[in-house]
Amino acid sequence: MDIFLLSNGKLSGNPQWLSYAQERIRAMIKTRGIRSAVLIAYAVIRADHDQRARELSEALGIDVTCIEHFDSPVQAVENAECILVSGGNTWLLNQLLHENGLVVPIQRAIRERNIPYIGWSAGCNVATPSIRTTNDMPVRNCVVMPSLGLFPVQINPHYIDAVISGHMGETRDERIAEFCAINPDEIVVALREGSGFHITGNELHYFSGKNEGFKLFQHNKTFPEQFDTSALADRVPFRCC
Repeated sequence: MDIFLLSNGKLSGNPQWLSYAQERIRAMIKTRGIRSAVLIAYAVIRADHDQRARELSEALGIDVTCIEHFDSPVQAVENAECILVSGGNTWLLNQLLHENGLVVPIQRAIRERNIPYIGWSAGCNVATPSIRTTNDMPVRNCVVMPSLGLFPVQINPHYIDAVISGHMGETRDERIAEFCAINPDEIVVALREGSGFHITGNELHYFSGKNEGFKLFQHNKTFPEQFDTSALADRVPFRCC
């Protein structure tokens, strides 16, 4: 199993996709002999999907094709060597995964056929049990449906703990605290920009391009910043490294 759950697609000041995770991803691609990938860019609303596929092809050194170019989205997933799920709007992405009948085929591709999954931002959100910890607006009238559940803990990508002068709305910490108050038994993993998890085999690894840790949130509990995955050992079915 190879699953990459990444906070974001690009770092500030670096135009290349997945730059901070590129070494790990390219090593996986080389080891597995992967030559192509299917890009699911349903979350992308204001950019060209094919252009994103071309940029990812260049960044990863493989042939990347948008799922829209296949006659059958399900068959595209069933025949894929690797699945890329782009960031964008999580609500739209999750809804279209359901509408196109892709939730179970993706789950089976990863769990039964050992196909690599690389998801960032919205693509990271939908890999968790639900999209309840997304930062996005529900741009369509849609319910909160279950998502892929490839990772058993909720993730909040693009996490930032800055307090903006003049902003009178809730901070990110306050929003996550609200989620935890309603769901006191759940933990939320907050991933800063340039960081992510890599599940390889049965091992869970954390990495950060900025040498920053991730944060854990749970109702009425306080956790120090984490730089390894040991704090998740009783929450995930992986060996935490």
